[in-house]
Amino acid sequence: MKPEVLENKLIYQGKVFDILLTKIREADTVYEREIVRHNGSAVIVPVFEDMTVALVRQYRHAAGKYLLEIPAGSIEKGESAEECAKRELLEEVGLKAGKLEKITEFFVSPGFLSEKMFVFLATNLEQTEQKLEFDEILEIQRYDFPTIFQMIKTRELEDAKTIIGLTLAGIKLGFSFS
Repeated sequence: MKPEVLENKLIYQGKVFDILLTKIREADTVYEREIVRHNGSAVIVPVFEDMTVALVRQYRHAAGKYLLEIPAGSIEKGESAEECAKRELLEEVGLKAGKLEKITEFFVSPGFLSEKMFVFLATNLEQTEQKLEFDEILEIQRYDFPTIFQMIKTRELEDAKTIIGLTLAGIKLGFSFS
């Protein structure tokens, strides 16, 4: 039986996430948790016919440095994960996918964050035009899977969604992570 939520108090409302103070009763114990509420994200591994992948390098202030990542973005209210994936692929990389396949989904950090990430493999790509938002300053770089796997091993890739997405996509496409 799930614990009972006694109270949810909104303590911060933002553009990307909210923070709730939640009072919970589990068995005879009552406790509080601070929860970051997020709509979730779509994460895309865009693989070209030559089996290279488009990654984006951008500054991540929370990490204090530039990171190399697969394209991703927050799911907007009323939008499905697949719709978000299509939108973000077009916005960030200027690509349309002929085929978009969900390969996994996972919670980012379920101890305090409700965000779930949905990872898609995008193939049969058509180049169009980027539609970056004003604060999206990024550089697109392409790598093959052997290079990507080496970058994971040497810790050049540090972003969890990127490591998970690239590893699963590479294995699905027949590459060996050894």
